[in-house]
Amino acid sequence: MISIVIPLFNEEKNVNHLYKRLIDSSPIWNEDYEVIFIDDGSCDDTLFLLREICKQDLHIKIIKLSRNFGHQAAISAGIKHAKGDAVIIMDGDLQDPPEELPRFLDKWREGYHVVYAIRRKRKENLFKKLAYRSFYVILKLISNINIPLDSGDFCVMDKKVVSVLNNEMIEHSRFVRGLRAYAGFKQYGVEYERAERAAGNVKYTFRKLLNLAIDGFFDFSTFPLRIATYLGFTIAIPSFFIGLFFVISRMLNVKFMGYSASETPGIASLAVGIFFLGGVIMVILGIIGEYIGKIYFEVKKRPFYIIDEIYNNN
Repeated sequence: MISIVIPLFNEEKNVNHLYKRLIDSSPIWNEDYEVIFIDDGSCDDTLFLLREICKQDLHIKIIKLSRNFGHQAAISAGIKHAKGDAVIIMDGDLQDPPEELPRFLDKWREGYHVVYAIRRKRKENLFKKLAYRSFYVILKLISNINIPLDSGDFCVMDKKVVSVLNNEMIEHSRFVRGLRAYAGFKQYGVEYERAERAAGNVKYTFRKLLNLAIDGFFDFSTFPLRIATYLGFTIAIPSFFIGLFFVISRMLNVKFMGYSASETPGIASLAVGIFFLGGVIMVILGIIGEYIGKIYFEVKKRPFYIIDEIYNNN
């Protein structure tokens, strides 16, 4: 059996179309299946429409969260309650086509534990394309693990991997594609063309994408902390030689390129140096604060989602 996990937040315009395409595609999967919809605190008719579908289809399960916890937390709630030998994660806006699933399942049957999607072509505007590309390139450069370029949450995971994510990786900050890569096992990337959103407004706003990127950077790399060391050496070494020049120039009254330390006005250069160093210190404190903030949330051990109700027709 396979489990299909689909997080939804205010997707009333897509629910029925999504369900129809899932049902129309199900015969080609050649597997018994369950579909787990996670209502992530929707405030439109998403939950109502899901309940109507659940009444007539035994394959459907609905997990209603107590409020909006975010896309990654909703995915985590879904895979926690999945019973399948393979768990499929896909978005509810039909940008991840259900018709593509047979290619992923074939690779899973070949023995791969994770079959993830690689976006061959994006439909977003140029700014978003550049932002996504920059994020993945930077993440690949600084991350402690190999996170494939342009890989999203759309994937098939074997129950062995799902068990690790559910029972071993219990951190509050969830970056599922990073956790999936960290788990290891045999992984394979399948290229596909990501479709446009079927209907409704984009739920991943720039702010949410930025927060997700920050989670990716800070959850899987200590490189930002090393920036302080690199900046320290970058500033300290030239400063040492400049200071040495001033001492020698003043002691011996020598000039370098027509310049003498005794001629230094001092105010402007001193002010620029102070402001520059102050800015560097604030950046470093911000980076350290980001890590401390994550530690703060982790040690509290609050649940990263809370379930209000579970609906099924069994």
